[in-house]
Amino acid sequence: MLKAVTSVRAIAKEDWDRLANPPGTEFNPLVSHDFFRCLEESGCAVAREGWAPRHLVLEEMGRITGLVPCFRKSHSYGEYVFDHGWADAFSRAGGRYYPKLQVSVPFSPVTGPRLFAADLKTRKTLAQGLIALCAEEKASSVHITFMPEADWRDLGGGPWLRRTDIQFHWHNKGYGSFDEFIASLSSQKRKNIRKERASPAAAGITMLALTGKDIEERHWDAFYEFYMDTGARKWGQPYLNRSFFSLIGASMSEHILLVMAERGGRLIAGALNFIGSQALYGRNWGAIEHHPNLHFETCYYQAIDFAIARKLARVEAGAQGAHKLARGYLPQKTYSLHYLAHPGLSRAVADYLEAERQGVDHEQQALAGHSPFRRETDD
Repeated sequence: MLKAVTSVRAIAKEDWDRLANPPGTEFNPLVSHDFFRCLEESGCAVAREGWAPRHLVLEEMGRITGLVPCFRKSHSYGEYVFDHGWADAFSRAGGRYYPKLQVSVPFSPVTGPRLFAADLKTRKTLAQGLIALCAEEKASSVHITFMPEADWRDLGGGPWLRRTDIQFHWHNKGYGSFDEFIASLSSQKRKNIRKERASPAAAGITMLALTGKDIEERHWDAFYEFYMDTGARKWGQPYLNRSFFSLIGASMSEHILLVMAERGGRLIAGALNFIGSQALYGRNWGAIEHHPNLHFETCYYQAIDFAIARKLARVEAGAQGAHKLARGYLPQKTYSLHYLAHPGLSRAVADYLEAERQGVDHEQQALAGHSPFRRETDD
C-alpha cells in the first residue's frame, strides 16, 4: 500500500534510517531521519515556507519497504536545480506550475538516495507512486534532484525526463598529508595554494576544526551570524533559522565538522560540513570580516585536511563554482529526473533538456582540460 504522510514524525526513525542508509552501504547524514526532523521541527521545511511534507511510504504486509522524501512546493527556491524558466513559460501559456512535488533534501545540493528501497523493482514502484501522487495533489510535476546516477539511468525514460549538471568534488587518492596532495598539482597551482593558505595566518587568523562535543552553542551563535550576513547579501532571505543549528548540534554533532576562523579572540567566519562514511559534504559558509583567501581556507582547504586525516574518499563542495577547479576540485556530473504532467510542457522541456545535456557534456570536457594536476610533461 502506498500513502503520503505529512510529517517525518509519522515514520519511525528506525524504518527511515533502515531504508535511507542500509547497513553495509555508504552512510549519508543528509538523508537521515534526524536531518529531516531538524528541518521540520525548526520550521525551515514546512508548509508555511512552501515545503509541505508529502513523504511517500510503501508498506507491504505491515512492514515499510520503501520511502521517498517528498514535498509539495509552492515555489522553486532552495533546490539548486533551476526550473524557474519552465514555470514562467507554462504560466505565459495559461498553465499553473505550482504546486509541484519535489523529491530532495531541502536546501542541500548533495547527491544521495532519493527513492529509499532495497531493490530496483521497489524503486520503480515508488516512481510510479510519485506520478499517482502528482495527480492526487493536482500538481504540475515531480522533480527528483541530486539522485544517484544508477537510479537516473534505470528509472529515466518514458515519462521521466533526464537532466544533468556539474558540481566540483575533491577526490582522495590515498594522500597522507595536504603537502602530498599539492605535490600532485602543477607547479603554478602549488605556489598559488601555498600563498592562499599562508594569507589568513599572516592576518592573525587561527583555524578551528570542531566536531562532536567540541561544538558549543556559542559556536552556533557565531556561525548563524556569519550565515545570515552572507545569505542576506547573496539571496535576500536565508533558508535556515537559528533553531535549526541548535537542533542538528544536539542530535547530529558527531556527523558535523564546523570550521571556524578566529582573529584576536573573536570568531569571524565559519563553514558547516556534514561527515559521511566516505565523503565530507560542504554546506554553508559565512563571514563577518573579509580577508583575502579566507573563504578558500575555511571552505576548501580545511575540508581537504579533514578528509585526508579521516581517510574519506571525497569532498563534495556544494553547488556551482568553477573557481574550485584551481584548488583541486574536479568537475562531477549531477543527475535529476523530471515528470511533467502536461504533455505539451513535457515535450518542450524534453527538447530543451536534450540540448542542455549535450552542453553539460561539452562543459565537463572543457573543464577537465584545465585540470590543475600535473601531467607527465610538467615538473
